[in-house]
Amino acid sequence: MKTKTARLFALTAMTAAAMMPLAAQVSAQEATPREATISVSGEGQSAIAPDMAILSFSVVKQAETAAAALTENSKALADVLKALKEAAIEERDLQTSNFSVQPLYKHYEPKDGVYVAPEITGYQVSNGLTVRVRDLKKLGTILDTSVKLGINQGGDITFTNDKPEATVTEARKLAVADALAKAKTLTEAAGVKLGRVIQISENSQRPMPVPAGAMRASMMKEADSVPIASGENNYSVVVNVTFALEQ
Repeated sequence: MKTKTARLFALTAMTAAAMMPLAAQVSAQEATPREATISVSGEGQSAIAPDMAILSFSVVKQAETAAAALTENSKALADVLKALKEAAIEERDLQTSNFSVQPLYKHYEPKDGVYVAPEITGYQVSNGLTVRVRDLKKLGTILDTSVKLGINQGGDITFTNDKPEATVTEARKLAVADALAKAKTLTEAAGVKLGRVIQISENSQRPMPVPAGAMRASMMKEADSVPIASGENNYSVVVNVTFALEQ
């Protein structure tokens, strides 16, 4: 019995001895004060004129039969695509989408309280077309030609940039400079010194494409020329920076 008690006492002592360095380490960590920091945000913006326009059109044709409507639609779209290629628009900048064939109905009022089924009177074929125009000088001519050759719905134009990286880089630099200026102002007012950068993160925002307004195809067809104002695209970057404080 004494032997078992001695062994138990020895095991308890060994366990306590093993845990002492760990407890001391935890106490030391808790005693070490956390580094004083300051966190600020900075914003930078840089603008650039757009160098590319994106056009969204549709060719819509109606006929008594689906086949006839499809034939008319295909011919009109083929004429538009041919003209665009002749205007030096590359294949990579032409994309068709949202193709649909839908019946056209004539609806009747109920007769003597009895429902009268609608009658199919024809078919409508619609085919969307997205065009990227990289030479903005050609934009007005392309719009005029497209409408005259068969584009009869849509007319949305947005302006964007093909390679905005340099402009975004400039916005980043301005954002960091803004954050640094804020941090210096705050620390000087508080009577402490600004230390090293501990952490920095970025939240960049690409601009929404600048709309030129949705111009209906009928309006463009009636106009002698299409007025275009591309404006500027503004790229914005926000950075969050954490600095150490020196007493």
